Amino acid sequence: MKLYVHPLSGHSHRAVLFFSLIGQPVELVEVDLSKGTHKAPEFLKLNRFGQVPVLIDGETAIADSIAILVYAAKKFGKTDWLPESPAEAAAVQRWLSVATGQIAYGPAAARLITVFGAKFNAEEVIARAHAVLKVINEELADRHWIASSKPTIADVALYSYIASANEGNVDISEYANVRAWLSRVEKLPGFVPFKKTAVGLGA
Repeated sequence: MKLYVHPLSGHSHRAVLFFSLIGQPVELVEVDLSKGTHKAPEFLKLNRFGQVPVLIDGETAIADSIAILVYAAKKFGKTDWLPESPAEAAAVQRWLSVATGQIAYGPAAARLITVFGAKFNAEEVIARAHAVLKVINEELADRHWIASSKPTIADVALYSYIASANEGNVDISEYANVRAWLSRVEKLPGFVPFKKTAVGLGA
């Protein structure tokens, strides 16, 4: 199996982190975004959107970080990470949707400004980041993990951009439950950190 990634991509880190947490070896192939490799015809055959990560498993190509988490959990029978019961599966899906919605347009977008020079409205995306972090902080007031009594792919999907929120000038110091949850994720066997960038509040 090959996983096409970029070290500063939180989407890539989600996939790298999950394979490490489940102890599943995967060959990492770094895509040079600065040279536009992700827009080259060869890469666009793997993902028409020209984005990382992409997982290649034999003849199967899986694009999108969330899709890769689901695929890997299903392929390797990790029902602890992606529960089968309707209620737990729905709870996980709820937070996967948050990862692709409020997280993407909040802390992830804020970080894109400082790390990649994206032309977003900083005030707007930072406000969105605090709005979703407040909700997550409240959700974690009486539980250790976001969707279940155990860690799931929902935690993996949320982790990378919340852990790096300070790089986008999003201060998470007031969210004690979120910070405790980040610490729990980081103590999981097989955890691998997201590469830090000295920008924003992380400068």
